[in-house]
Amino acid sequence: MINIRKLESELWESADLLRSGSKLTSNQYCMPVLGLIFLRYAYSRFKIVESEILNGRPSRGGRVMPVEASDFAAKSALYLPREALYDYLLNLPDDISAAELTNKEGHTMTSLGEVVNHAMQLIEEQSEQLTGILPKSYTDFSDEILSELLRIFNNSALDEIGGDIIGRIYEYFLNKFAKNIASDDGVFFTPKSLVKMIVNIIEPSNGVLFDPACGSGGMFIQSGDFVNRSGMNVNNTMTFYGQEKVEYNAQLCLMNMAVHGLTGVIKSGDEANTFYHDAHNLNGKCDYVMANPPFNVDKVKAESCENAKRLPFGMPSVNKNKEVGNGNYLWISYFYSYLNEHGRAGFVMASSATDSQGKDKDIRESLIQTGHVDVMISVGNNFFYAKSLPCSLWFFDKGKAETIKDKVLFIDARNYYTVIDRTLNEWSDWQLKNMNAIVWLYRGETDKYTVLLDEYRAALGSEKPFAEQVQELSEKAKTLRTESKKAVKAAERREKKKTQEEYDAKLAELTETLTVAKEANWLYEKFGDGVYADVLGLCKMADISEIEAKGWSLTPGAYVGVAPIEDDGVDFKERMAEIHRELLLLQAESNDLMDTISRNMKEMGL
Repeated sequence: MINIRKLESELWESADLLRSGSKLTSNQYCMPVLGLIFLRYAYSRFKIVESEILNGRPSRGGRVMPVEASDFAAKSALYLPREALYDYLLNLPDDISAAELTNKEGHTMTSLGEVVNHAMQLIEEQSEQLTGILPKSYTDFSDEILSELLRIFNNSALDEIGGDIIGRIYEYFLNKFAKNIASDDGVFFTPKSLVKMIVNIIEPSNGVLFDPACGSGGMFIQSGDFVNRSGMNVNNTMTFYGQEKVEYNAQLCLMNMAVHGLTGVIKSGDEANTFYHDAHNLNGKCDYVMANPPFNVDKVKAESCENAKRLPFGMPSVNKNKEVGNGNYLWISYFYSYLNEHGRAGFVMASSATDSQGKDKDIRESLIQTGHVDVMISVGNNFFYAKSLPCSLWFFDKGKAETIKDKVLFIDARNYYTVIDRTLNEWSDWQLKNMNAIVWLYRGETDKYTVLLDEYRAALGSEKPFAEQVQELSEKAKTLRTESKKAVKAAERREKKKTQEEYDAKLAELTETLTVAKEANWLYEKFGDGVYADVLGLCKMADISEIEAKGWSLTPGAYVGVAPIEDDGVDFKERMAEIHRELLLLQAESNDLMDTISRNMKEMGL
């Protein structure tokens, strides 16, 4: 698995070293660098789609028919002319003047900056929504710096990371370039696993999808992937609209959509401030609304909000300055108002909003009584890339089945996640599927649950009960660890590292399979062959009368209760003795090394 944080850090350190050696400010340097990341990722996507097109392509006279822009459009992908391909730019001679390259107007280009600007112009011609969006200030760079930047971003790891890579690396770079922009008004990048969870529960298939705080476009990208996986062409079935106040973000959104072959209409700047403007005139017209809005925004002009309407449950609290002191319930009201009669919404919101009081509580009560609140999920700390804060995922469905019309599904996922590193957690793909399965069962969609169990069995390559597989794999892992220690200890010094690496690879593969088995067992022991049941500490299906009895709270923890602490099966005394033995062994090895170093120093006369 690629360490994305390590990759980001390496890319940044290399790129920033070049900036410090140039005469450019951070603001001058920012967008061109992001444009090169876009160019590199667009090339990676281009090569993948090109190989798909060429596979089984007809030939004439022994020659395979060349690929064309229309072939890429059919696959919802961005076509790149030859002069805009990353490897073309990367392999240009050092002396651009001597190469006698001409641009589309026939003028000779004399610097690498001109050639890259020309590449950006050629790409803009392939996508109407990119017109005027891509950076074209590369003549500000010396050929040496620009050539080195192209080399830095020619990193094969970028080919291996799917999804919203531009948004992820964009935020990292932007946070480094201009922290005041990245953290302004609670704006921050939406973690990929949260976006996936929202898309999986909303299940977009056709119609209008609107993100009123679209950032770098992650909701659109994941929705496009979801629809394409179902066998449909997303550009034929979905229409994407976005509003984004920060123009930098809107530029990246359009770049991100283009590289994934998606079309949409994105508005930015003051006219796209969703608090005051319905820029696309979509109130009551959306099949899907998805968003990660900025939390807890203050000083929102109350009169402008009222004039903009979209407040079916009334205004939140207004202070003496005629301002809304916290914009959370403005967002919540807007998201509901944008939906048509069967629309679904899913969004990220500050945890405090599930239980806030005053007029917020009145709005929440009215909202719950519509019967359109569908699912509420609590998310723990460390999911956000740049901030450590808990949040909630809210889901509305105006087309809920009658059987659950007066029900809300509460899921407390604060203790269910995968640790990536000390400051970052996420849901693995299997964990996402497991939580999605709880929603399927709540909705009565047992067929989807059954398919997931079959998917687990196929991944594990066994029909044995999941609990039995967990036990067997755990024993194998324990045995392999013991074998590893003995083998490394017995190996000659020059072979120790190689032996350790071989066992580490075997153990990593076995651990991955064990993880899948544990997730399968986690799901099956709770819901068996497919019957929804409330699970203490995890999920609860509550009706409106129960919610009223809880003071109209939408906090999952208030309903699901606390799960009993599970015995992890580890003998504490035995494990502590193991750790102590390992520590003594390490100390002995350390002492041996120190003795060897000391002897060598004496022999050298030092």
